[in-house]
Amino acid sequence: MTTVKTATSLIALAALLGACSSTPVQPTAPAQPVVATAPAPAPAPAPAPTPAAPKPTAASTVATVTLPAYLDPKSAISTTRSVYFDFDDYSIKPEFGALVEQHGKYLASQPALAIKIEGNADERGSTEYNLALGQKRAQAVLKALKIYGARDSQMEAISWGEEKPRAAGHDESAWAQNRRADLQYPKK
Repeated sequence: MTTVKTATSLIALAALLGACSSTPVQPTAPAQPVVATAPAPAPAPAPAPTPAAPKPTAASTVATVTLPAYLDPKSAISTTRSVYFDFDDYSIKPEFGALVEQHGKYLASQPALAIKIEGNADERGSTEYNLALGQKRAQAVLKALKIYGARDSQMEAISWGEEKPRAAGHDESAWAQNRRADLQYPKK
């Protein structure tokens, strides 16, 4: 009788251990009466499964950020922002018409965006004359941008005169780079 009790206890213990396992339980053979005086050995537990490596997911968790054109370094709005002028002149050359049109239409499509138009001059002439010439250049660009839909409230024309040269030097190639009006968009 004690042998049957021992065998039943061992089977119950094996079933209990099998139920706690996370692996499927293998069916056991029906119990047979034990004739030996020694208790029967408990069945060996199933080997623990090896954890599988996590599978990569196809979906990315990185958010996509879209920059406005004036902040995107690949955009023409961001890279072409200067209108160059001839010596002692403030009329916009035909070669800069497409640039002015592009910026004017962009500003028209972005009514909350405001820019500064900074007029510049080369070092020749008096400080007062160059400030006035830089202001006329900035105003000329402002008027041209308005033709393409930019609003007065979006633009401010200022002059730096000769104070912010783009190129150092005292020759025509440096002066040509300094006779300009720059479209300055916000940094953020």
